[in-house]
Amino acid sequence: MTRETGELKILVTGTVGAGKTTAIAAVSDIAPLNTDVRNSDTSVAKALTTVGMDYGELALDGGEVLRIYGTPGQERYDFMWKILVRGALGLVILIDNSRPDPLADLETYLKGFSDFIASSACVVGVGRMETHPAPHIDRFAERLDQWGARCPVVALDVRQRSEVVQLLELLLVQMETDG
Repeated sequence: MTRETGELKILVTGTVGAGKTTAIAAVSDIAPLNTDVRNSDTSVAKALTTVGMDYGELALDGGEVLRIYGTPGQERYDFMWKILVRGALGLVILIDNSRPDPLADLETYLKGFSDFIASSACVVGVGRMETHPAPHIDRFAERLDQWGARCPVVALDVRQRSEVVQLLELLLVQMETDG
């Protein structure tokens, strides 16, 4: 999908519980599609988890449609990451700051999408900072810099449509700049 067709495909990735499904549902103009099943991972206090993908659409000014695909968060489904990234123009990485090592979580996705990040737009959204303020946003920016990833990083609440839209707008600006 390209800007020329009026369809923009972006990918949302991140750990289990980071809010990929919630973020897509918060902004989608259609009933979002998800492939959630009962969670069998006892390390995560979550009833359902995505095993295939999430999908939503957001109409942009000018008639373009942002097609938003969400990956499964568990690394054992990384084969889906490789499938879903095909044709994407940008990447959103969501991080849950309440997890034991959110900086290591970020590195998982930087490594998993390294080739894509090197040639495409990327933004990072860090959630749950209001209850878990450490590590600070600056630490994420430093880690991104160490990886050579030019990805802006912002705090957000994935339940808030306006905050998710702002993150997507930031990604679109990155796409324009990189394009």
